[in-house]
Amino acid sequence: MLAYIFGVVLFALGICVSVALHEAGHMVTAKAFGMKVRRYFIGFGPKVFSFRRGETEYGLKWIPLGGFCDIAGMTALDEVTPDEAPRAMWRFKTWKRTVVLAAGSVTHFILGFVVLYLMAVTMGLPNATGKPQISTVSECVRNAQTDEEFAHPNCQPGDPAPAKQGGLLPGDVVRAVNGKSTPTYIDVTAAIQQLSGPATFEVERDGRTVPLTIDVVQVDRPVQDAQGTEKIVKVGSLGVTFANNFTYNPVTGFAGAGSFTADMFVQTWDRLLEFPERIPAVVHSIFGGERDPNTPVSVVGASRIGGEAVEQGLWPLFLLLLASLNFFVGVFNLLPLLPLDGGHIAVTWYERVRDWVRKLAGKAAGGPVDYTKLSAITMVLVFIGGAVTLLTVTADIVNPIRLQ
Repeated sequence: MLAYIFGVVLFALGICVSVALHEAGHMVTAKAFGMKVRRYFIGFGPKVFSFRRGETEYGLKWIPLGGFCDIAGMTALDEVTPDEAPRAMWRFKTWKRTVVLAAGSVTHFILGFVVLYLMAVTMGLPNATGKPQISTVSECVRNAQTDEEFAHPNCQPGDPAPAKQGGLLPGDVVRAVNGKSTPTYIDVTAAIQQLSGPATFEVERDGRTVPLTIDVVQVDRPVQDAQGTEKIVKVGSLGVTFANNFTYNPVTGFAGAGSFTADMFVQTWDRLLEFPERIPAVVHSIFGGERDPNTPVSVVGASRIGGEAVEQGLWPLFLLLLASLNFFVGVFNLLPLLPLDGGHIAVTWYERVRDWVRKLAGKAAGGPVDYTKLSAITMVLVFIGGAVTLLTVTADIVNPIRLQ
């Protein structure tokens, strides 16, 4: 129980650090461009303490569920003092405002990458995409259901060794079997199990394609049918295992973490597209239905999963969850919807394009966008966001996702 509590607190602390760095991204870039940053606070609610350094007040508040960076003149509606007016954010060039607004999300991306890099050079990164890369080549393949297998687990003279005899090596990536593409190791296994006798393989080795012909052998393997009854079947076998984890050195770790980051961006975007259709399942779980592990989770749910991961010693899962949360928040925050940073970026570029069109028409530039005209849409989106947060938090309390 102590390990679980430690994991929950540690994950929550990781989220707080992420939020602090998000706001720091806004602050650092704003200061770099000469904008006035009035306040930088972590948390909400009553103030715990604060101090002033230069023109900026830094501080901590009691509720560590967010933070804010108060930049003078973020919109033209913000009140600014006469001495702040020349440095109001809305007066700066479009690209500078865009950099400041996007800096929070970029900070999440950098933090996620750093977590993945540290994993890559220490514990390794999981084979999340199912890359069909061979980890080991067995000395032989044998039937797996007889008592003799347990009495004589080692290879015996005359046992077939198709992978070894066929020239497969650790590190090879199986790209095709009998001319059929095999993008994952599941595809390779499914293709091999149907074969017996010589088969053609295309493997990638040190960046080049190597054709091989391997004599696939049939062996006995236990399987379970739909009713859970075990039976013995004949399946094709090579005698290889595929990599479940990839390890890197400090140099190759950059490429490994970069590739994994790209995969996580794709998965994050897919989860965002699926987000609306999974909300009904969250509601169903609140009223006693089985919780789908693919439904959205709140900070509460993510922290609980992080606690269970630590309790079970699954540190790679803990770190992957922390990295994925940073990628999700970073991408979500860039959606062109107010009050998200992406919504402010969209307004900024709307002004830029509008003024460009007006210039072509011989007209003067228009004034800053009146945010009061967007307040109704903003309030609807805030209401929807609040409702979704309430639903996910409730589900994570009454029917949380648990590790098996």
